[in-house]
Amino acid sequence: MITVSSPDDIQPILEYLQQKNTFYFPVLENGLFPAADLQTESEYTGYQNVWVRDNIHIAHAHYVNGDIVTAVKNIITFATYFIKHQWRFEKIIVGELDFNNPINRPHIRFNGNDLSEINQKWSHAQNDALGYFVWLFCKLANEKRFTVTESQQQLLALFALYFDKIQYWQDEDNGHWEEAKKIEASSIGVVVTALTELKTLIQTEPLHYQNKCIDYDFLNPLIEKGRCALKEILPFECVQPEKQRSYDGALLFLIYPLNVIQNETLEDQILENIRTHLQGNYGIRRYIGDSYWSADYKDKVKAEQRTIDVSDDMSQRDSLLQIGQEAQWCIFDPIMSVIYGLKHKKTGDKKYLQLQIDYLNRSLSQLTLEDSPFGAFKCPELYYLEKGHYVPNDTTPLLWTQANLWIAFKTMEQSFS
Repeated sequence: MITVSSPDDIQPILEYLQQKNTFYFPVLENGLFPAADLQTESEYTGYQNVWVRDNIHIAHAHYVNGDIVTAVKNIITFATYFIKHQWRFEKIIVGELDFNNPINRPHIRFNGNDLSEINQKWSHAQNDALGYFVWLFCKLANEKRFTVTESQQQLLALFALYFDKIQYWQDEDNGHWEEAKKIEASSIGVVVTALTELKTLIQTEPLHYQNKCIDYDFLNPLIEKGRCALKEILPFECVQPEKQRSYDGALLFLIYPLNVIQNETLEDQILENIRTHLQGNYGIRRYIGDSYWSADYKDKVKAEQRTIDVSDDMSQRDSLLQIGQEAQWCIFDPIMSVIYGLKHKKTGDKKYLQLQIDYLNRSLSQLTLEDSPFGAFKCPELYYLEKGHYVPNDTTPLLWTQANLWIAFKTMEQSFS
């Protein structure tokens, strides 16, 4: 097993993994990424399609590693996609479409080749996905990586009006995991970060859409409502009666890359909750009670049923789970490594450096082995129990996992230097 123990290990290991195509990102001509680089037998997952959330994390990883061109091309194509379908924003804002029905909302999963929507029931009520787009678009624009067009300015105004219309700070959405709707801190936090970055973009000139003006007077109270909601919920994910969830891996993304919490005590509590309640030997659970890819999933669930939308009724899938046998995901350990690396940079405390190394090594231990049916040194989506042994699921390699591991290497390199 590959492990990092000293500064001299980083570059050779990174180069070795690059030779093994661990960080190979298949990309469409327009700059969008499929969710996974799939073999034919795994195409039933639908991960050959484009997800907004995954793409933004992947584009951000390219940005962090200095490939600005790829990040910009990706984000501009997303803007083109949303402009193509901006009628959804417009009709929801004026009340002609009911946003309580997820299929009416802007679609966060689509055909990347022609930017067309997929005619399939899906849990599109995902404020985090939309927020991620606005955040990275505005971040790159604020750094003058590209010039924002008039149609893109109108699109950003529509996003702000949309978040206001649905009252994102108390909106029940399907969230990072595309499941049952609830009011989630991980979604609210992404939108707060997005609107804050948008506020920076308009400091010289407000946005306009028809007779609506998006200026500080509009954005400041909109951001504050989200921050107030976060104060009521964090360090938990959801505090609604009968929907409460104390621990969720998605909260990590509020610490990195979004840095929205800005309260060290809260951040430490979230990290400790994840270490204590969600961390396993193979990865980190999304949340306690997660039935997706529970034990012997492939034996119990037919291929065409494994990745369908279950957000309206999760009871059948949940009945398959024995608590303690949740799948352990691979997207979180690299982010834990990055977070502890940033803590080490800020404080100089060597305990954080050791934790950074530990979580990078956990991430490396998740790479597939030589005898894997997916090939060696691939980044799985998750490990699940199959006949008593933890094995990677069919979504291997997952590009989101690759992206996070790539950032973890970059941050480790910075810590050692």
